[in-house]
Amino acid sequence: MSLNEFKNMKLLYVEDEADIRKYAMSYFNRLFTKTYEASNALDAFEIFKKQKPEIIVTDIKMSKSSGLEFIKKVRQIDNKCQIIVLSAFLDTKYLLDAISLNLVKYLTKPIKHDELYLALCDCVKNIINQSQKLIYFSKNSYFDRINKNLFFEQKEVKLTPKELSFLELLIDNKNRTINYHEIENHIWYDSVMSENALRILVKKLRKKLPNNTLENVARTGYKINLYK
Repeated sequence: MSLNEFKNMKLLYVEDEADIRKYAMSYFNRLFTKTYEASNALDAFEIFKKQKPEIIVTDIKMSKSSGLEFIKKVRQIDNKCQIIVLSAFLDTKYLLDAISLNLVKYLTKPIKHDELYLALCDCVKNIINQSQKLIYFSKNSYFDRINKNLFFEQKEVKLTPKELSFLELLIDNKNRTINYHEIENHIWYDSVMSENALRILVKKLRKKLPNNTLENVARTGYKINLYK
């Protein structure tokens, strides 16, 4: 697998032991352009909500928190995130609990680089397979999901972080209407969404897309119309 396929993805690493975390991060930073670290489940979940990493690597048993509980919270709001669990021992109880959480790998410590690399490759392959690379809104307007670039009439258009987050939310749920509560939780996760703020966001994003791409569903929310 080409290392370039790692570069445009974000990884979050959760480990409570500082020395282990420092060593592992030096490895992850060689593969990924954007990496985040946390020493406990509480901080990890806040980082996850804010940065929305595609891949999580987490210890399952930490001194002050449970990696398993962290994963359960992630799965309540995201079913697509690729998760690798690390454990000092093979615990049947944890394994049984983890089965329903859609993990990519359950690796036992000490972790070998080749095992971890293969698990990360599986994560990247899953992400690529999950999403069609180019999402078309018209014949000449599309969104590159891997590189997160928007093109309108074949010219690249810059997106703000909120515009990108909103567009990806709609694309990920292209077959249904996203209600206002979901929009608020996904984009305004750390504040309250006002009607005016959403209206301005939609107005600005519509200017960067073909007509009728963003559709308002009365008293419900928004949906996206893709090119067929």
